[in-house]
Amino acid sequence: MAHILIVDDEQSIQASIAGILQDEGYQTSCASDGEAALRLIQEEAPELILLDIWMPGMDGINVLKKIQGLGEGMQVIMMSGHATIETAVTATKLGAHDFIEKPISIEKLLLCIQNALKLNQLVEENKNLRARISRDYEIIGSSQAIKELKQQIRIAAPTSGWVLITGENGTGKELVARAIHRQSKRAKKAFIEVNCAAIPEDLIESELFGHEKGAFTGATSMRKGKFDLAHEGTLFLDEIGDMSLKTQAKVLRILQEHKFERVGGERPIEIEVRVIAATNKNLEEEIKQGNFREDLYYRLNVLPFQVPALRDRSDDIPILAQHFLKSYCQKESAEGKQLTDDMLKALSAYKWPGNVRELKNIIERLAIMTQEDVIDVTALPAEIRNATPSESGIEPDPLLTGEYSDLKEAREHFEKEFIRSKLIENNWNVSKTAEEIGLERSNLHRKIKSFGIEADKS
Repeated sequence: MAHILIVDDEQSIQASIAGILQDEGYQTSCASDGEAALRLIQEEAPELILLDIWMPGMDGINVLKKIQGLGEGMQVIMMSGHATIETAVTATKLGAHDFIEKPISIEKLLLCIQNALKLNQLVEENKNLRARISRDYEIIGSSQAIKELKQQIRIAAPTSGWVLITGENGTGKELVARAIHRQSKRAKKAFIEVNCAAIPEDLIESELFGHEKGAFTGATSMRKGKFDLAHEGTLFLDEIGDMSLKTQAKVLRILQEHKFERVGGERPIEIEVRVIAATNKNLEEEIKQGNFREDLYYRLNVLPFQVPALRDRSDDIPILAQHFLKSYCQKESAEGKQLTDDMLKALSAYKWPGNVRELKNIIERLAIMTQEDVIDVTALPAEIRNATPSESGIEPDPLLTGEYSDLKEAREHFEKEFIRSKLIENNWNVSKTAEEIGLERSNLHRKIKSFGIEADKS
């Protein structure tokens, strides 16, 4: 049972309360003054403290302040026979769970203790849940690309700047969004996710903005939307490239005015949110085709993030594979499974068109279907087991294999690969690439054409 510390300068009250609580199955300790109480708190870390206000030496209010300064999350119930309403309010503001007047009602005391311990349990469960979520959404990897991405997150997260995350399906755009929220000043507020591609067009406005009772058939009560729920927190608009132009216009208006009306409502609701958007599409191309609003793009693209494909961070594949296997085994209580070195080499040689998501699914399948504790390369599907370096997207470098002995050819090869890599980094944005490498846009277009460089959108 829970450990409760009773702090009161009257021995008779100590003994009376301790006897009652012990009969209820609680473990108790007693202290007669503030100094002794603080020593016991450090030594025994009780879950709950019953604290008298009027004591010789350090009074209960000052003891309460010191307890809150310890940051241990212990619940405190104040007791007094001479306190005023002002004292009770002060104690509550300082973090006391409740306030009980003397002479103490046993029924009320036991009820207060039960409520305080339930709150303790909820706080602990919330802490464990946050820790588990943090682990589940951790960005795994030590490649240079991931190190740079993590550094960008550390720099951008504490600000309020809106973020646009681009990258292929399965690369982990949601992980980046959650990492930004977790490291921001809004970390204790809500992180609300909206998958714009998964919500039908006729429902997305109600989903984003909420609706009033009677706004349409079936609207039997008022319902808050995602913008409302994300107030003072973070709103993650995933796959924003699939949002209709009509909804884009309404979202743009909200981002500009910081207020909106629910569907069927007329009262403006003010909001303060940080928006993080993500897409696997090239929004500049979507703008040219008339599928995405240019003004919304520039409104969102304050802090651009590009999440690398798994084939561009192949050094992380063994780390990710072992991480996914360990996580799955812990969840299913199947400790002890291992991947052989040949298995890790085969995984590293594959192209992974489905990126990290595909790798995670493969590892989970292997963990389920392989009876042995050691999972060998023979358990892999044939297309992964038989992958060659070329199929993996990692071409041998002719400069290293000696294929080019002529300086001109070697220089052209280097220039072609340099331009191609910079285009990939900038999501095939020619203007941005030209500016970054110090070349006129028209000259870069000519080089792209002469080298035969084509955008790899796979």
